[in-house]
Amino acid sequence: MSSARTPGPCVLFDLDGTLVDSEPNYYEAGRRLLARYGVRDFGWDDHARFIGVGTRETLTTLRAEYGIEAPVDELLAGKNALYLELAGRSAEAFPEMRALVERLHRRGVPMAVASGSSRAVIAATLTVTGLDAHLPLYVSAEEVAHGKPAPDVFLEAARRLGAEPASCVVLEDAVPGVEAARAAGMRCVAVPYVEAEADDPAFRAADLLFPHGQREFEADAVLERLAGDWNQPLGPAPGAPYRPS
Repeated sequence: MSSARTPGPCVLFDLDGTLVDSEPNYYEAGRRLLARYGVRDFGWDDHARFIGVGTRETLTTLRAEYGIEAPVDELLAGKNALYLELAGRSAEAFPEMRALVERLHRRGVPMAVASGSSRAVIAATLTVTGLDAHLPLYVSAEEVAHGKPAPDVFLEAARRLGAEPASCVVLEDAVPGVEAARAAGMRCVAVPYVEAEADDPAFRAADLLFPHGQREFEADAVLERLAGDWNQPLGPAPGAPYRPS
């Protein structure tokens, strides 16, 4: 990586629930994994409280809650294997997110993925969805000291891009990720995966919020903000998304 700083905005994408609708596969992988250790009542609501939390952190908590004796590394390897099996058949990028990535790529905007998933999972998901052609740079929480809501993974992605944190815009679907972006000193576009959480103070503090998530997300709205005066706040996109005051 060059020591020169990248001019203009850079865009950092969360992966799961933001670029790719991977939560159903993560839920199913977790459900199957826990069943191996005698946990038979793990439901969607149990999974949903960990949306936006890294896989290792999630399994550490679940191991304690369910009294599982197996080490976290064993659980992590098992869940990753199950997820990769599922994702290889059904991982899909959200259409407007794909459009945004492709248009940013054509414009030469530096981009990276910063995710709580393992590097193997990130690589496989990007490959299956075809996003790897536009997003070759990615950082996993397993490569930094602390996962989201700590800012480490976003700061490392910015470092690898040669970008100042203040020049980066993060796209996120979950509260821990939005908090991590803010802690990193970056702007944030929030696209809640769980619409009922859109009123959370973290989401309301985002620079641009699509409260109904992917069903109202528009690549044009983000591109227009990025094309504006970079020294000013992102501000509202015309005509649609709710912009916190």
